[in-house]
Amino acid sequence: MDKPQIIVHIQKGLNYTLFDCKWIPCSARFVCMGNFARGTGVMQVYEVQHGELQMVKEIEKAKPIKCGTFGATSLQQRHIATGDFDGNLHTWNLEAPDCPVYSVKAHKEIINCIDGVAGLGIGEGAPEIVTGSRDGTVKVWDPRQKDVPVANMEPAEGETKRDCWTVAFGNAYNQQERCVCAGYDNGDIKLFDLRNMSLRWETNIKNGAHKSTVWQARHLPQNRDIFMTTGGGGNLHLWKYEYPAQRSKKDSEGTDMGVAGSVTLLQNVTLSSQPIASLDWSPDKQGLCVCTSFDQTVRVLIVTKLNRI
Repeated sequence: MDKPQIIVHIQKGLNYTLFDCKWIPCSARFVCMGNFARGTGVMQVYEVQHGELQMVKEIEKAKPIKCGTFGATSLQQRHIATGDFDGNLHTWNLEAPDCPVYSVKAHKEIINCIDGVAGLGIGEGAPEIVTGSRDGTVKVWDPRQKDVPVANMEPAEGETKRDCWTVAFGNAYNQQERCVCAGYDNGDIKLFDLRNMSLRWETNIKNGAHKSTVWQARHLPQNRDIFMTTGGGGNLHLWKYEYPAQRSKKDSEGTDMGVAGSVTLLQNVTLSSQPIASLDWSPDKQGLCVCTSFDQTVRVLIVTKLNRI
């Protein structure tokens, strides 16, 4: 029993398709995003109170909402940026959600994925948002600049447009450095250097190595070496990254190259018969997380013993 346990603390069935969920920083609240059967978008704010979920607010919008992030906002404002089925990027003040704080027609097709940087005290430099779309492009946005992206990574003329499924910022350890990593439907992974506006590295992982689709990977905010993956079979896997004995080695040409470590499976659990499409760790309470699945259920989970690993 020394291993961490994944416990379902609260679960609640909802009346719409859930695509994403995010904790509101510095609170016991989270936002669920998705679409009603009538084709409109919805954001619902829930609060955890005495072991139950209380809906605080419901916001309906014209287009289904696919993804959201608080990554580019300040702790004072706590504005959420969302991507919708029509390619729109909006930033919302959840206290006054009638009109977006920022709005841009970011893509020609659905925005599949979104990430933010330099908000919430994470990452140096200006706050930015990155979006990835079915139209094959990855774009970086500065909320202070209207209509035009600060960077646009798109296939060259004649290249096949691949559906971009996931994006993430990284390497923002000073005012200048910043990277975006993007994953595509054919197994391509591309790492873009935003300082030099160049492709730093790419590979293709084909179908990966899981018995079902891996929908998400989410690192624990309090310990980056621990992360959770969510699966198409309704399962969660909790992993720990183990560092290699040597962090770098020489390749055949004498150039330094990094050495990948290994991962250890700490725990796994099956929660649903449907894919778990989103998961978010609480930034404020270690081990608390929320996830949604295509069985139209939101679940608040507690993962124990993470401080002993």
